[in-house]
Amino acid sequence: MIQVQGLTKRYGPNTAVDALSFDVTPGAVTGFLGPNGSGKSTTMRMIMGLDRPDAGQALIGGRPYGELRQPLREVGALLEARTFHPGRSARAHLSALAAAGDIHPARVAEVLATVGLSDVAGRRAGTYSLGMAQRLGIAAALLGDPGVLLFDEPVNGLDPEGVRWIRDLMRSLAAEGRTVLLSSHLISEMALTADHLVVIGQGRLLADTSVRELTARGRSLEEAFFTLTEGASVHRGTAHHAGHDAAPERNAR
Repeated sequence: MIQVQGLTKRYGPNTAVDALSFDVTPGAVTGFLGPNGSGKSTTMRMIMGLDRPDAGQALIGGRPYGELRQPLREVGALLEARTFHPGRSARAHLSALAAAGDIHPARVAEVLATVGLSDVAGRRAGTYSLGMAQRLGIAAALLGDPGVLLFDEPVNGLDPEGVRWIRDLMRSLAAEGRTVLLSSHLISEMALTADHLVVIGQGRLLADTSVRELTARGRSLEEAFFTLTEGASVHRGTAHHAGHDAAPERNAR
């Protein structure tokens, strides 16, 4: 489970994330939506311990990322596509990660097959297209077989077949009981992939609700999203949290 509690991040006079709180629970794909510059990537970086918050905290299984005993086995993340040495092959890149994380070398071939890169695993990763680089990043996220996964814009550079593959992969990972947080700017695709949604704007929580509730009364997800982010109306949604029989409603801001 991911718990974001009062998370705040400032850059000089600008507040990128403003007292943000939400939970991401196992067994569902939680979509993370917001306009460009709304603080999504900054929030995910703070969850992964890459940026230090000015206030609040982000916990994974009750602990900050930096306190996890075996982080690659507990959390996998794709935050940027090309986080590899361009001169290394995909196989060498994943093998180095496996060695650093005390992960069995056999997992390298398994995740390469999962993401469809087995046939090009010996090529230098620097020659990969953006879509292939995204697949390699997903392979790295899956390497330790973690229970918690974060993906920031994983469909970038993928063709329609690749986008559909991502959709099926996200849903299958959630069906296995994993915690999946997925950020994407493709609202129509999020409508097909996510079960639950966290929507933010200007670093603040706008909605924490299910896709079904947000699209009630015949609205498309795109219509509901623009209504929220333009501040034209207030949405009232029910947040579903593991271990709570009757979760309180959360007001959109």
